[in-house]
Amino acid sequence: MKFRLLIFRSVLAAFLALGIAAGLRAQPAMTADQVIQKAVDRGQQDQQGYVPDFKYRKLTLTEELDNAGKVKERREKVWEVSYREGLSHATLLKVNGHLPSEEDLKEQTDNQMNVAKILGQAKPAKGDNRENFLTAELAARFNFTLLCQTNLNGRSSYVISFAPKDPALPAHKLVEKLLNQISGTLWIDAQEFEVARAEVTLHSEVNLLGGIIGSLKRLTYTLERTRVADGIWFSTLSTGDFQGRKLLDATHIKTKSQSVNFRKAA
Repeated sequence: MKFRLLIFRSVLAAFLALGIAAGLRAQPAMTADQVIQKAVDRGQQDQQGYVPDFKYRKLTLTEELDNAGKVKERREKVWEVSYREGLSHATLLKVNGHLPSEEDLKEQTDNQMNVAKILGQAKPAKGDNRENFLTAELAARFNFTLLCQTNLNGRSSYVISFAPKDPALPAHKLVEKLLNQISGTLWIDAQEFEVARAEVTLHSEVNLLGGIIGSLKRLTYTLERTRVADGIWFSTLSTGDFQGRKLLDATHIKTKSQSVNFRKAA
């Protein structure tokens, strides 16, 4: 009797285990919009001080190429970056191996002004929130499609493509014109819902001020983000390839940015 009871319990336990496993398999997979919403929510948490203050070193390389693809100008910069209360603050340390000149510092200020104009801001912000680029407003402009779930750097990630909902959407700012014409792919961490990788391409030419001062004809941009601690992610590598026209001259610029030596601020 005890032997039969033992067998019965064993069989029952096996069926229960199979039932639980089947139930787990039967759970509906997350949709692309659900994954994106979780990523947006995560970004809002980071903006509210979820991520502690950090410091790190950033190395940037900008190369301007001629029509034959040869480098005609190369600029290497070293920055010290402080991340505080959801915003990054960068200090220029070196340009091509030397201390920055007054001209270099003026160029940095001019670049900040140009970025503010592209974003439609009256003046440069006190810091940038490039670590929180996937906002609800941005996500609302795109359609998302879940392609698969894969392994990226040893962690499970959702692979999601995106494309503009309406490329003809009215655009009053340059950044809005760009958003109407870009598409790409996102890799989103399946556990912490942080963007781990992004690939962006431009699929239609964008004119600058109606084409008077130039145009952007080709853009490919790749961003990689790294988990530097539990729940804490930073952009660590990006590459860009930009081709277009500045006034009457063809322009081809390649960029690379790498961030290293992450450490908590005192």
